[in-house]
Amino acid sequence: MAVRLVTGPDIEPVSLDEAKGQCRVDISTDDVLIQGLVQTAREMAETITRRALITQTWELVLDGFPDEDRLTIPLPPLQSVTVKYTDADDVEATFSSASYVVDTYNEPGRIVLRSDATWPNVTLREANGVAVRFVAGYGDAAADVPQAIRQAMLLMVGHWYENREETVATGNVQRIPLGIEALLWPYRVLRWL
Repeated sequence: MAVRLVTGPDIEPVSLDEAKGQCRVDISTDDVLIQGLVQTAREMAETITRRALITQTWELVLDGFPDEDRLTIPLPPLQSVTVKYTDADDVEATFSSASYVVDTYNEPGRIVLRSDATWPNVTLREANGVAVRFVAGYGDAAADVPQAIRQAMLLMVGHWYENREETVATGNVQRIPLGIEALLWPYRVLRWL
């Protein structure tokens, strides 16, 4: 099983102006640096929470269909899915969406077979026979992302801007900046497969 990014988000959950405000910067000299820090903060927030923040497209690749009547999709919140499979002759086909329900309510989301459906009964190619392309994220706008996640990103950007190298507190070693884990933890997905 592998998950790979197909199309990244069009925008970041935190704008350049918001990040500059957090860093108390009113010149454009460091705009490229700050924008890079914003992207890195989003990627870190997504890694910690195991979520997609802004709408993006991913592909989950499996060697075969699951033994159960459902398949859990990583990186909530789930928006939509398309299921394709490749047979032993390398012929690709799309599994009919009429055969399953896409559960976008639960997190993580899932595909659940309808009661009268089964997974396709074909011999799949030896590896990567099933590809589930899915769209995930809170939405297309920064305002769709929970404020706590956006605030954690701002804390990261501010810290990294002020501390361009690794930091070590003398005396008591502490994590810097405080609060990021507390802001992100309620959104962390603890399981998906």
